[in-house]
Amino acid sequence: MGATGLVGTKMLEVLAERNFPVTELIPVASQKSVGKQITWKDRTWKVVSMQTAIDLKPQLALFSAGGNTSLEWAPKFAEAGITVIDNSSAWRMNPANKLVVPEINGDTLTAEDKIIANPNCSTIQMVMVLKPLHDKYKAKRVVVSTYQSVTGTGKAAVDQLMNERVGKEGEMAYRYTIDMNLIPQIDVFTDNGYTKEEMKMVHETKKIMGDDSILVSPTCVRVPVMGGHSESCNIEFEKKPDLNEVKQLLTSFGGITVLDNPAAFEYPMPLLHAHNNDEVFVGRLRYDETIPNTINCWIVSDNLRKGAATNAVQIAEKLLEKNILTP
Repeated sequence: MGATGLVGTKMLEVLAERNFPVTELIPVASQKSVGKQITWKDRTWKVVSMQTAIDLKPQLALFSAGGNTSLEWAPKFAEAGITVIDNSSAWRMNPANKLVVPEINGDTLTAEDKIIANPNCSTIQMVMVLKPLHDKYKAKRVVVSTYQSVTGTGKAAVDQLMNERVGKEGEMAYRYTIDMNLIPQIDVFTDNGYTKEEMKMVHETKKIMGDDSILVSPTCVRVPVMGGHSESCNIEFEKKPDLNEVKQLLTSFGGITVLDNPAAFEYPMPLLHAHNNDEVFVGRLRYDETIPNTINCWIVSDNLRKGAATNAVQIAEKLLEKNILTP
């Protein structure tokens, strides 16, 4: 669902790269795209409607078509016995639906989980780093500032940045200029002064980690960057972490690459490291010298891949591994 969008296109790339066992692809997009064709694995596939997709009775539906679409259609797919992995925010905080990062809580999936929520991109990369450290030292509080790529908004935002860069008039995805600027607002503001994006990080972290005691204080910022999201994290623990052990724990946790050698100017960057990669990169590891048991780190990940498409495909792979789906 959303096969022609930024994330949908990336899902198709990831499915092909990881050789996910697809016997029949059913691309779905908005009504205006029905009948168009896409190319995948050297074949052309016709875009169909939601109802047609249901009637074809696939085992799996990967949704990347927005929250309202997911609220309307995911239950219809589920009622037809189709397992849905949804990339929108529609089902994330519903107590009846699991919110899954496979490396962290993929083992909790069962055949009864017919609508599985894919977390927010900025949450995914943070909890990937948080999980092995929380297991060892018990995280108490995270103060996080994000530097989020325009690709997180979609094609219109990418077009706005590129147009502004060459002085061309065009559609504005943002209220303000994004080129050579920062916008300290992602999504709408809530009553407490935080944005919905920021509150997603607060609530989703607790749910994925299975620990309501973890406090998260976020500030989310849109930056004129391509290739991935970056985050500056300050993490306070109950026990004092040992930095060498921290690096070992992160290095041994699947899906994380530690890039932390300041003497050689080595630290993660979105364009040079994260772009088109599935790893979560972490560096700039150091103690906070003002608060006990606290470290600072810098986390970078491709928001269209591990932050969206790859995580969804990894959930599907976990379903295959547990024989919930059959190849």
